[in-house]
Amino acid sequence: MRRNRIATMLLFTAVAATLLSAATLDRLQYSKFDLRHYLTSEQVAFVHPGLNLEVQDVILGEEGIVQVEFTVSDDRGLPLDLEGVFTPGEISARFILARIPAGLNRYEAYTTRVQTSPITNVSAVQPSADSGGTFERLEDGRYLYTYGTRLPADFDPDVTHTVAIYSERDLTDFGLGEPVDNDLFHFVPSGAPVETVREIALTTDCNDCHDPLALHGGVRREVGLCITCHYDGVIDPDTGNSVDMRVMIHKIHRGEDLPSVQAGEPYEIIGFGQRPHNYSEVVFPQDVRNCTTCHGADAMQSQAHLLRPTRAACGACHDDVNFMTGEGHAGGPVMTDNFCANCHFPEGEFEFDASIIGAHTIPNKSNQLAGINITIDEVMGTGPGENPTVIFRSTDDEGNIQAPSEFAFYNLILTGPTEDYTFFASEGVAGAAEPFGDAFSYTFEAAIPDDAEGTFAVGAEAFRNVVLNEGLTNEMSVRETAENPVFFFGVTDVEPVMRRMAVDDAKCESCHEDLALHGTIRHNATDYCQMCHRPDADDSPFRAEEDFPPRSIDFKFMIHRIHMGEELTRDFTVIGFGGSAHNYNSVLYPGDLRNCTTCHVNEAYQVPSQGIEPTIAPREFFSPMPPNTAACVGCHDSQVTAAHAFVNIAPFAESCATCHREGAEFAVSRVHARAEN
Repeated sequence: MRRNRIATMLLFTAVAATLLSAATLDRLQYSKFDLRHYLTSEQVAFVHPGLNLEVQDVILGEEGIVQVEFTVSDDRGLPLDLEGVFTPGEISARFILARIPAGLNRYEAYTTRVQTSPITNVSAVQPSADSGGTFERLEDGRYLYTYGTRLPADFDPDVTHTVAIYSERDLTDFGLGEPVDNDLFHFVPSGAPVETVREIALTTDCNDCHDPLALHGGVRREVGLCITCHYDGVIDPDTGNSVDMRVMIHKIHRGEDLPSVQAGEPYEIIGFGQRPHNYSEVVFPQDVRNCTTCHGADAMQSQAHLLRPTRAACGACHDDVNFMTGEGHAGGPVMTDNFCANCHFPEGEFEFDASIIGAHTIPNKSNQLAGINITIDEVMGTGPGENPTVIFRSTDDEGNIQAPSEFAFYNLILTGPTEDYTFFASEGVAGAAEPFGDAFSYTFEAAIPDDAEGTFAVGAEAFRNVVLNEGLTNEMSVRETAENPVFFFGVTDVEPVMRRMAVDDAKCESCHEDLALHGTIRHNATDYCQMCHRPDADDSPFRAEEDFPPRSIDFKFMIHRIHMGEELTRDFTVIGFGGSAHNYNSVLYPGDLRNCTTCHVNEAYQVPSQGIEPTIAPREFFSPMPPNTAACVGCHDSQVTAAHAFVNIAPFAESCATCHREGAEFAVSRVHARAEN
């Protein structure tokens, strides 16, 4: 029997190699950050990388028996073997069965278990995967699963039912980890069309930050699957906290800003195996009032948060409100959700009113703001040793001219050369700019260095304080800011050469939504932040002398450290304006840190780096650090890594590219590659 299996497997492999050899010439279109990219055609033909599970049909039998017919295939659609005999890698699949009861807009699962807390001795019925089910092989890659759970005799055949599956394939023997796939199948047992759905948020919206959403061991990745278990009435018996999706997700994302957490009560869920999950330090990377970040327009019920406000959802973020007693609620006690929309309708006449949109208005996005749009038209006097004159203008969104004197703060920044910034000057122009036609001019007091070469740059930043809702009871002051323009000009270059573009602000804002730092006046991570965060920049202007040496704030070093956050092995604290300490060791990056392309463009993660200036980092194991080293030890902050870099640096160059260049055995993309699916 074993000999026959081996013979069959070899024949299958030979046929697959014939079918795939031409297709794998392009490495199956896999990213360089995907481990599958590095497989040979022969390895692809043998391993059949990938996992794709798809429900084909649901069969309802007598006595409540439920069967699911499904297929499993690799990345090219070829069949896979669940047992891992005829194709490598055993595949596990777990099945949930749930329905949306008549008159409700949420799921209830048939597949459940009873969880008893060893802490409180409280028991709770919790949704779970089916147990006691059986698999039957129908043909290559096609199977029939029979649920151990039976439908009750009085089940409603006229409501939406959902089969939710999460599956995992063991390819660890081939260095490909454990590929995962989820599938959802909606049906009405009576045969009627599916009309009732629950789709308030999409996985794609979550993955703007999470890259990818991967929970409960990384195997549950679809929001549609999550809501078949996380619904109203389900609790964590260890803490008593609800794990209803609309409650738990709002609380998790508000994290450290939850009123209860601010009052000293941690927000915690005890998970599988009594593993504690404390969300009290979670910092949402944008304004939490951006409801549409999660409730994207493409979801079928994207307007649900506007049309059906509930005490559970609203009270999750505003957990200092007691709806039963009316404490903290201007409308007094509320016993049901039936009348919430009477006051909290989708949108009212005024910003900041009790409507959903009004109550979630972000002040610096108020329609009452006129807008600030700065453009730099020209720079004159650009030779070595000269004091450059900048011609610039500011307009509101209607095109009306705004004089610099109208602003509370208006600075121009001069820096260069773009090959790697070493010179820097920042000068206030609010009261010093001169009219220049319909624009303004300003001549820097700082001169371009006498020995300057190449291309320099000028940037701008400004804000003014604006009163919103003036004269009303909810009058407030807000800082209105501008995007940061950057203008490049040649000093000795005939044509300006822009600084290398290593990151894109649009990529930052896929998670941060509106990147706004240093009092919200700095926004442009593409080419503005780097003007201040230079290789020789540090926090010495704000760090107390007794706490020297200072910390490097070089962009490539600092940003890697910040995003590495809780994965760092050593303290990373930067002293900011006014001596404020900013510790980043508790930052929880929501994506996969190995995916350099989340932030980087133009393969800027490659070595050798285009930078040439060393990073001055006196608090590190050694300083100065050449460009490649500074970027890499930003994430990899251990003494061992620093030692590895140090012994591979000569007085005249670093040798990182010998092993880490693209195409080398330890290329950056290859050592950061991950098992994807």
